[in-house]
Amino acid sequence: MFRFSGARRRTKDNSKQLWKEYAFGKQTVIQLAGELKTAKRKIQASLNKYEHRSKQHKPRPIHLVVDGTYFGERKEDTSWCAVVARDPERREDLVWSFEKAETTYAYVLIREELERLGYTILSVTGDGFPGLKTAFYSLPFQMCHVHMERLIVLGTTRKPQTEAGQVLLALVRTLHKHTDKKTFETRLNKFIEKYRNFLNEKTVHPISGEQSWTHEDLRRAVFCLIRHQPYLFTYQQNKDIPRTTNSLEGHFKHVKKLLGVHNGLSRKNQEKILHTIFLASTTSPNKKRLEEVL
Repeated sequence: MFRFSGARRRTKDNSKQLWKEYAFGKQTVIQLAGELKTAKRKIQASLNKYEHRSKQHKPRPIHLVVDGTYFGERKEDTSWCAVVARDPERREDLVWSFEKAETTYAYVLIREELERLGYTILSVTGDGFPGLKTAFYSLPFQMCHVHMERLIVLGTTRKPQTEAGQVLLALVRTLHKHTDKKTFETRLNKFIEKYRNFLNEKTVHPISGEQSWTHEDLRRAVFCLIRHQPYLFTYQQNKDIPRTTNSLEGHFKHVKKLLGVHNGLSRKNQEKILHTIFLASTTSPNKKRLEEVL
């Protein structure tokens, strides 16, 4: 925690220092007020006074990672999301926006902004959101292997009870072992051939007489894998293309943990903190990075 030397200085003169402790030091308004022995309203007024800097860009060719993360409660319709484009090589957040939901249009705007700023997008790595391939059409697209496994788990669970489910989950996990495209496709085709009848089994409902797929969730997982198959091995065309969105996934986890310290904030104030974090591209900036973003 920081200390002010000499007589206690007015908090309004130290909005920058206060904001640093508030945004990165995990200090709440109450804690800051106690530390400085001043009223909470004065601390809040000083924090409100702080104005963040603009992002300083260094346009260059980039292999992009994009993703969105949600805040609020979706069931209560209070959710909103931050959509971020990041350079994983330099661990730098480049462009971000705050939206009601993750949409194709949000990613279109991010692409347009990056290109307007002078960046050359060499490839895009993202999750299974269908709008990504539309927004970044004509660019090499890599489906995140971690998200691919998660989509399969929706149909198999992490402990599949059927042999087909166990085999499918084991197959998708070979992606993490850098399986080559030809081998993976051969294994997938053999899986479909072996379990075709099992996947096509139907159940007749005794009352209505209607039929439905007996293993509907597993079928959905198989078709999901087939749909994303063309984008699973883009990284093999260029060793610099990330196979996963882990750079952003890990970043988001730290961001949410830090933001969670400040319970009850309005969306506007949460966005202000997020903007500072995304400017720094980390929740733990060093002294040099702090001087650049504050």
